[in-house]
This record gives sequence, C-alpha cells and structure tokens, in this order.
Amino acid sequence: MSTAPHFDIDMAAFWRDPYPAYAKLRKEAPIAFVPQLGGTVFAVRDDIFLCEKQIEIFSSHQPGGLMNTLMGVNLMRKDGDAHLAERKAIFPAVSPKSVKAHWTAQFQAHADRILDALEPGRETDFCAGFALPFSAECLKSITGLTNMRYQDMDAWSQAMIDGIANYTGVPEIAARCHGATAGIDAAIDDMLPVVKRAPNQSLLSVMLQSGMPMDSVRANIKLAISGGQNEPRDAIAGTVWALLTHLDQLGLVRSGQVSWLQAFGICALDFTDRHVAAPDRQAAPLSRNRI
Repeated sequence: MSTAPHFDIDMAAFWRDPYPAYAKLRKEAPIAFVPQLGGTVFAVRDDIFLCEKQIEIFSSHQPGGLMNTLMGVNLMRKDGDAHLAERKAIFPAVSPKSVKAHWTAQFQAHADRILDALEPGRETDFCAGFALPFSAECLKSITGLTNMRYQDMDAWSQAMIDGIANYTGVPEIAARCHGATAGIDAAIDDMLPVVKRAPNQSLLSVMLQSGMPMDSVRANIKLAISGGQNEPRDAIAGTVWALLTHLDQLGLVRSGQVSWLQAFGICALDFTDRHVAAPDRQAAPLSRNRI
C-alpha cells in the first residue's frame, strides 16, 4: 500500500471537469494515493519529469498495467536496452530524413484531397471536416494500415486511450477498447502479405524488416495509433483557432516573419501546458471551432 497521503475524488465530478481536482491536488497533495484510481498520483509536472528518468525506481515495466493487458507490451512499457532496441527498429520509418524525403509529399496529397472535397461557401466544422480526417489519413500512411477508414482510426485511437485510463473497470469502456484492438489486429493481418511482397517505409513494414517479434509489432502499431491521432488533430485545430482569433499573429505568419513550424510548435506547447502543466486553466474547445 502506498505511504503517500490519501486524496479522495468524486469520480462523477472528476469525469465532468477534472481541473478543480487537479488544482487541489497540486496545492494540498502533489503526491497522493487516490483510492478511486487504485494508484499513486504525481500532480506536479516537475516531479513527473524528475521521477520518470529514474527507471531503477519508477520502471516503465508494468506487467499487470492496463496498457500491457489491453494493447500488448510496447516500447513505452520497456526500459533500457529493451526500449532502445525497439526505438532503433522504428526510427527508419519516422526519422526526420524519412519525413522529408518520403512522408511530406503523401501528407500534402492528403491535405489537398480533403480540402478539395470541402463544399465552397458552406460552414464547416474545421476539426471534424479537416483536422480529424487529415490526421487519420496521415496516420494510416505512416502505420501502413491504409486499409482502414479514417473514421475507424480516430474512433479506435480514442477507444484505446479510454481503455488504458479505465482504472475503475467500466465494462462498456473495456469493451470498446477490445473492439478497437481487435479491429487493428484484423487490419494488420490484412496488410501483412502486402508489405511483405512490397516493403515500404511504413512502421508495419520497417518493424517486420527489423525482425521484431510479431507481438511487439502489433503492440507498437497500437501505441502509434493511440498516441498519434489526437495530438496532430488538436494541434492543427488549435493552431487555426489561435491564429483566427489573434489576427496580428496570423499576419506575422502570412508575412513570413514567423514560420508555420513556429506557429504550430508554440500552439502545441500551449496545448500541453493547458492540459498538463496547468490543467486548472480553461482550454479552448477545439472540437467546436468553426470557420
């Protein structure tokens, strides 16, 4: 049993709005055992940053953890040489050189196609109409699961995120997560003969070429999907929202005084700050932004 101070949360209230509880945790019990979650929570960013580096104490290895049991043992749940070996195996698919030489053109083609399909003059939810499908189509390409629908990529990503945070064991959440992982496994099975006949730069192909065990290939594909859909989607939508509501900043980008890379980088950092470092601040309602 944890020796940290106990801190109780109202699960229903926490689900509706977790930020007041986060603020209280940081103020009263920055390290606390939360019985409702069955675990010890670190509420301060600097504490997390310091502790996660001390793998001899805070190991990533969690045999009975939800991520391992629901998605398989991926590189995030390995330390030292085991982590490094899988990281090196994946690197050829996602290196800066690969992005520039291989992925950029494909991502541009996805953007052009999705924008061309939008109906001129009609109000469009930017997140749902562009950011979501664009992020998912790019993720389909880079994982190698081009046989998936973009809607499934988005839904299955969220289902896994919900599943690995399902500390109270809600059956419906667990069922959606199992459905998502089964769907991804089926998509992988369908694409295996394709990438074996014609190897490419995708994560699936690169990991297979490295000789990585199939269980690890599946787990790392699921990791890429669970962590690779929401962040680009929300960074894109958030950056557009920020620029359209701060026209002076949009002017700096359009004039070339600030690069698009800088704009997206700043918005991504601000998004992280709003949701992690200072979660009691109100974040922009990205999914409801319209242009």
